[in-house]
Amino acid sequence: MSTEPRRPRPVRTAVPPPPPRSEGEAGGGAALAPPLWTLLQSTAEALQAVRDGQSGTAALAAVAQPLRPGVQALLFQALRNLGRAQALRRHLAPRNPPPRIDALLCTALALAWSPHDAPYEPFTLVNQAVEAAKRNPSTQAQSAFVNACLRRFLRERDACVAATDGDPVARWNHPAWWIERLRQDHPQHWQRILEANNAHAPMTLRVARQKSSPARYLQELAAMHLDAIAVGADGIELRQPQPVQQLPGFADGMVSVQDSAAQQAAPLLLDGLDLSAPLRLLDACAAPGGKTAHLLECQPPGAAWQVTALEVDPLRAERIHDTLRRLKLSAAQVLVADAARVEDWWPQSGGEPFDAILLDAPCTASGIVRRHPDVRWLRRASDIAQLAALQAQLLARLWPLVRPGGRLLYCTCSVFRAEGDAQVQAFLQRNTDARLMPSPGHLIPGRADKGGAVPDNPAGDHDGFFYALFHKAPA
Repeated sequence: MSTEPRRPRPVRTAVPPPPPRSEGEAGGGAALAPPLWTLLQSTAEALQAVRDGQSGTAALAAVAQPLRPGVQALLFQALRNLGRAQALRRHLAPRNPPPRIDALLCTALALAWSPHDAPYEPFTLVNQAVEAAKRNPSTQAQSAFVNACLRRFLRERDACVAATDGDPVARWNHPAWWIERLRQDHPQHWQRILEANNAHAPMTLRVARQKSSPARYLQELAAMHLDAIAVGADGIELRQPQPVQQLPGFADGMVSVQDSAAQQAAPLLLDGLDLSAPLRLLDACAAPGGKTAHLLECQPPGAAWQVTALEVDPLRAERIHDTLRRLKLSAAQVLVADAARVEDWWPQSGGEPFDAILLDAPCTASGIVRRHPDVRWLRRASDIAQLAALQAQLLARLWPLVRPGGRLLYCTCSVFRAEGDAQVQAFLQRNTDARLMPSPGHLIPGRADKGGAVPDNPAGDHDGFFYALFHKAPA
């Protein structure tokens, strides 16, 4: 995994934002680099918004476009180190400061606490954080307090870090309930999951089978001096993330950005089916359309498939259309509908049972927090039971729509067993006509399987996921 270049030690009033390191952080820099204090000011405001309950996406949308790429890179790193930063702030200032000051202190501490991983020299970060406090009228009066706290941190860094090492939230940068849940769910792998969550995710591509192959696409990347490896059946993992517009064939639909764990959905659903037959397929929770597109890319020439994609949110449904248009795939019916309200959409889809259903159910997203580091701080322990109930409802409503002899693939981007193994066992108890077929089960995030470290894992460095494939008994 790549690391960002170290920054020069002297303080600079204008420094470029750190380069993006994953597909979730990709973006271009401004022609004239903004001052670092400006980036830190906006990053602290975005961090405060996340702590107030906004998603990282919404918080970043409020940032001016010229600043957004740099702020996003800094915000992601701050969120990945927020547990440590909050513990350090409490050590340096036991009494809670005003929220804006607290957010600025936590931003600076999250970025500076580990000199090895700091995007800028810690002295530079402290100096510019103090400048950010001075430049903002709402924090100017407390700039001396910010200066005192952060200068003390620079003087006593080792002692401050040691004082917080015993705090599990500081050690693992996850909420305490999340850590305990992983200890219960994955007693042998919980530490590996947490470590993977705090790393940067790779940028992984899916090559459209009808337009190219991983081997040919690797040659095109090599011609551009871009290093990559093949992962899975259709995947390419880039050594360094790239803006999608610069990828060969992206605009023509030759490749899509999709994690290698998510790329397992379409092959799992289709394996063993007669692909030349006129199949009826349903992608029940389809936005943004990556798995729908992958299903269509697996369709053999001349096959007459009927593919229906459902999405309850009209804006997210439009993203499915955007995905299919870019990939020049038009053979899917996209319906704005709640998959659980079968009576609202099933007649429009043809009113006949499906040969196969893909249910990528709403979940905690606990398997993809390395791409969305805000999730760990936004979720609550009670969310798991609420989402598990929704998943069970979707399974109950969609299972009757599977034809006898057909199948349903249930998946979530979660590592919590309540959304995986426990959900499957409850479903099998309720449905005696369902048989669990060979399935991956829980996929541990990172470059390893459940057996241990696998540097050459053919699935690549993937997100956390869960898969269970059910076969319906013939009539």
